[in-house]
Amino acid sequence: MTERNAPPFESRSRLLPSRSRLLFLILLLALAVQRLLEIRLSRRHEEALVAAGGQVHGEGQYRIMTALHTGWFVAMIAELLGRRPRFRPWLAALAAPLFLLGQALRYTAIRTLGERWTTTVVTLPGAPPVTRGIYSHVRHPNYVGVVLELAAFPLMHSLTWTAALFSLANLLLLRARIRLEEQVLARDSRYLSHLGDRPRFVPRAEGERQEGRHGD
Repeated sequence: MTERNAPPFESRSRLLPSRSRLLFLILLLALAVQRLLEIRLSRRHEEALVAAGGQVHGEGQYRIMTALHTGWFVAMIAELLGRRPRFRPWLAALAAPLFLLGQALRYTAIRTLGERWTTTVVTLPGAPPVTRGIYSHVRHPNYVGVVLELAAFPLMHSLTWTAALFSLANLLLLRARIRLEEQVLARDSRYLSHLGDRPRFVPRAEGERQEGRHGD
């Protein structure tokens, strides 16, 4: 059958998103709304901290981070509708639990930090850092969650280019962000004396924690 004689529905299907693409776009929209609500919450917390004497650090770095996360959303839409990768159920089955783990880590951190949580780096001089909950095990659970989300969500529809490129860019940016955050917290909140004995990203096994205590 020639292209001229092809059924009309066949040519239309090439232009319309498949069911899997449409579902992914809906999930992407929901995630974007979630991010916007988080930014709104962060701004409210930041305003309260600054009013209490808090200081904001690394504003230029934060603008780069905002651009990266915005670019991540745009890149997913562009790759999904431009390259049109095939949906691979096995890859989605691996990526979805990692994304959900990332969400769980981030929201555990947000809940634990409460009004101290912001997307910017804000210190409250003299106030000790939060050491309870998940922060009794690791120093940066929120960033681990972000790493998992940025890598796993695009892979739920085989967006391998977006996952690889933005994961690398995010790791480079987080390296600078964590360095800045730990420096200003050490200066303003005695960060290392409260959290310096805890790993940054992966909790120690119980035996390793006991050995660490005996070694102190």
